[in-house]
Amino acid sequence: MTTREQGAGTGTETGTEAGAGTETGVGAGAGRGRGVARERGATYAEVFASREFRVLFVSFTLLVTGDQVKMLTLSALVYARTGSPGLAAAAYMLGFLPYVVGGMFLLSLADRARPRALMVAGELLRVVTCLLMAFAGLPVWAMLTLVLVTGLFSPVFGAARGALLPDLLPGDSFVLARSVLSVTSAGAQVGGLAVGAGVMAAVGPAGTLAVTAALAAASAAVLRLGLPDFPARGDGARGTVRETLRVNRMLLADPGVRGLLLAQWLPISFVTGAEAMLVPYLGGTAGIALAAASAGLAAGNFVLGRFASPARRERLAAPLAVLAGVPLLAFAFRPGVAEAALIVLLATAGGCYTLGLQRRFVEAVPERVTGQGFGLLGAGSMTGQAVGTALVGLAAELTSPHAAIALAGAATVACSLALRRHLRG
Repeated sequence: MTTREQGAGTGTETGTEAGAGTETGVGAGAGRGRGVARERGATYAEVFASREFRVLFVSFTLLVTGDQVKMLTLSALVYARTGSPGLAAAAYMLGFLPYVVGGMFLLSLADRARPRALMVAGELLRVVTCLLMAFAGLPVWAMLTLVLVTGLFSPVFGAARGALLPDLLPGDSFVLARSVLSVTSAGAQVGGLAVGAGVMAAVGPAGTLAVTAALAAASAAVLRLGLPDFPARGDGARGTVRETLRVNRMLLADPGVRGLLLAQWLPISFVTGAEAMLVPYLGGTAGIALAAASAGLAAGNFVLGRFASPARRERLAAPLAVLAGVPLLAFAFRPGVAEAALIVLLATAGGCYTLGLQRRFVEAVPERVTGQGFGLLGAGSMTGQAVGTALVGLAAELTSPHAAIALAGAATVACSLALRRHLRG
């Protein structure tokens, strides 16, 4: 299953400097000067020309790869000690739960702390977590608790990174940067599973966790040495939990922001849920279809980002969201491995529709709470994928895996049509 991470010259001014005196109301996001002329799209070369983006890209790749290795190793440790497949699967899925709690109560930290310090702290926290699991001899319950508690801050660290992108890369360059990180997330997750399995076979779970700690330490060094120390956007006048709840309510109360959030949360959640049913449906050959899913996501993002103008991307958002669900309906006819792989490739390629929403989203969110806006987007995406997977799994229990995948396709189409006004802009 693939979870989705929802990121001409480049600027380096921070939003606080550029937007001094910006209002904190939801309507204040427009007019921040981040847009570009729609006639000309950015290029991936321009995105990678930014030194700051290259730093974020390298650290993000290390983060996603390391997290996959960590959760795979934790799952293996839990299974080895308990012999319970259910507990092992639950351990691997623990990465979703902290996003719910952290997203509800802690996201304001993303705007109230310096982003570099916050991201470095996140990497160092991963170092400590991995070393404790590897060498402290913790019982299973303590390891699971440690992962849950430290994971509460994951949406905050991700929000700090996401909020930097529109400042480092204005206009359409920001959209392509989000495309790059989305493709990187899919590839690094698959690569992380492969690396984790290979390293675990060679050095065992403790050694694998030590390797993961080393990856996190390398990421911290990359961020500390390569990223400027941008100032925080917000202030600490209110408590963290109180401010997070206040801003979340403010963002969700605005129809425009709420619609853009739902459009990026709901359709893709059911596509992810469909992917989760590929193993029960295809058994040992599911790897082929899962690889096709990652290839479709990468290809869709690359083609739309490279060959479509900014205005065309926005026009294509609604039809592509529908396209993400339509191919899955063919699972009602029980396709074979090759056909299933092609169907899933087309469905995940349609998932690139979110690129057409990125510019409007960053303009809709007030600049002083950009970090929390992206944190809420990411937390909702992870939560939605977990819920979507659970719902499709329940449908499979009541019917069958192939019927559940078809129902997931129907749900994707229904959500896309219900949100068409927000998808179209």
